[in-house]
Amino acid sequence: MRMRMRIIRRLDWYVLRSYLLLFAGTFFVCLFIFMLQFLWRYVDDLVGKGLSWLVLGKFFFYASLTLVPMSLPLAVLLASLISFGNMGEKLELLSMKAAGVPLVRIILPVLIFAIFISFGSFFFQNRVGPEATRQLATLLWSMRQKNPEVEIPEGIFYSDIPGYNIFIERKNKETGMLYGMMIYTTGGGLDNTQIVLADSARMQSTEDHMHMKMTLYSGERFRNMDAQSGKMLRASIPYMRETFVREVDIIQFDNNFSMMDANLFNNNAQTKDLTAIQEGIDSISQKLDSVGHAFYDNARSYYLMRDIPKGGADSLTRQQRLEHMLSVAVPIDSALASQSTEDQQRTLRAATNRAHSSLSEFEFRGIFTENMNMSLRTHLLEWQRKFSLSLACLIFFFIGAPLGAIIRKGGLGVPVVVSVLIFIFYYIINVAGEKMAKQGEWNMLFGAWLSSMILAPIGAFLISRANKDSMVFNIEGYRHFFMTVLGLRYTRKLARKEVIIEEPDYPRLMAELHTLADDCKHYQEIHHLRRFPSYWRLFFHYREDREVISISERLEQIIKELHNSRDNVIIGALCEYPILVPDAHTRPFHSSRLCLAAGLFLPLGIFFWFRVWRFRIRLWRDFSQIQKLSPMIAERIELHVLSQEISDKIS
Repeated sequence: MRMRMRIIRRLDWYVLRSYLLLFAGTFFVCLFIFMLQFLWRYVDDLVGKGLSWLVLGKFFFYASLTLVPMSLPLAVLLASLISFGNMGEKLELLSMKAAGVPLVRIILPVLIFAIFISFGSFFFQNRVGPEATRQLATLLWSMRQKNPEVEIPEGIFYSDIPGYNIFIERKNKETGMLYGMMIYTTGGGLDNTQIVLADSARMQSTEDHMHMKMTLYSGERFRNMDAQSGKMLRASIPYMRETFVREVDIIQFDNNFSMMDANLFNNNAQTKDLTAIQEGIDSISQKLDSVGHAFYDNARSYYLMRDIPKGGADSLTRQQRLEHMLSVAVPIDSALASQSTEDQQRTLRAATNRAHSSLSEFEFRGIFTENMNMSLRTHLLEWQRKFSLSLACLIFFFIGAPLGAIIRKGGLGVPVVVSVLIFIFYYIINVAGEKMAKQGEWNMLFGAWLSSMILAPIGAFLISRANKDSMVFNIEGYRHFFMTVLGLRYTRKLARKEVIIEEPDYPRLMAELHTLADDCKHYQEIHHLRRFPSYWRLFFHYREDREVISISERLEQIIKELHNSRDNVIIGALCEYPILVPDAHTRPFHSSRLCLAAGLFLPLGIFFWFRVWRFRIRLWRDFSQIQKLSPMIAERIELHVLSQEISDKIS
């Protein structure tokens, strides 16, 4: 016993060590893939900003931290598929099972590690993830606000420098010289526009990155001399023309990177832990209730009972007044017709203005309420997401471990393809469920846990099949199942035997073929197979059809013996015999309890009733085929016997 426990501990350490090495590699590979996808989304915010290596390092660090919870489930799935696929391919799993160790006991150490990974993922999302998301959002917002480095294109006007529109004909990237420059200065307003033309120029940023130094060569400057008159549309405007050989202009251009306050993102649900999320949910719910009651009281008092004073003593009077106003029909047309034309127009304008005002007010209140509801659903979804994403690590282990043991393929080929397909399936369902829940179309719990509810039964099914060494991917088994459910049939495929030990007893088989055809005809005449079956006998009073069972057994025995024939015509005719299902026309299930349940559940019972009627019609056709083929084969046997006798006499 002690020796067996020692061997089990060594197996546990061997399995766990193999898994840990693969998990470490697959985790960093998955994290790198997610980082590339994340970088592709925000590449426009990074390129051309002149960001320092420290800022870029912080960006990649915080981005990798936010992607850890999503990388862990995929890493668990991929490592499970590869590790147990390797052990299955090397027949190590087979050796362990032959030693009496079941699959559930083999994966136990890795299961314990997966449980720790799930708890670690939850702790990471609750403690590290919110702060990393806050810092990453701050970096992204700050990078978007940073002015880009000046990179003036050729042939078009460049306006990213405030107050300047710059045009260049061409530029030398090696020397940094700009040729054929035209500058429109609009910082002083439209009336104070300056135009600068220069043959060449050079632009450089100062050391403090607060100004831009522009050196112009061989050019002219034009400036309006009547800027204060405001008469820019006159035919003749006095202007100043200045010619220069070399001129240096200093442009204010802040090119430094400044971080904004990270506390601005504290209201985001993704930057909160469970405690803060719960406080946010309570606060938003309280605000929604108070705002809803305030909107209701305001609308009720203003539009229906604004002439009734408020107070507890008048509540009954106000209610009676409301019921009276809603029940009494006001003669609006006659009241409007009694007024003068001016009064009618004034009344209609006042009513229209009040309707537009009320509509705008209700739209504003609707937008305000919808924004608060969206914030509430976001907080609720993020609360559920911390648990569902952690549980996904465990679910993916229960899918990957048995699937690797079933596929028995290691390496980075089949496991990578299978894991990517499974994760894409999970990701699509998860995103769709969360989106519908966030929009309020689905229940929050259903939307947040939809992917887990779909994948968890799949994992349980795979672990049960792998523990019993069932062939989950046996295509022939699934084909047989669906052919049975749909009522499809197999066709006979017989080939002539190369070596025949015992010749068929042709005279006896000829008599049996005629008897078989007569029995099929007699059965058709008595049982009327083309009629609808009795619903009561079908589901509640089953009786075994011994005649069909006997015909099927005799047919198979005749085919088995005639298969030893040397005549190719007889072998070809045997392939046309149908494969009989003796009990398909008598009951839908072999279990009497299932038949009883199907019969009591009327819609399902009607379906199986028609299905059995279909099998009865097929049995009638099969018997007609037997009656057609049996005499033909008997005649062929008779010719074969005569030819054999003639050949024997000649020899």
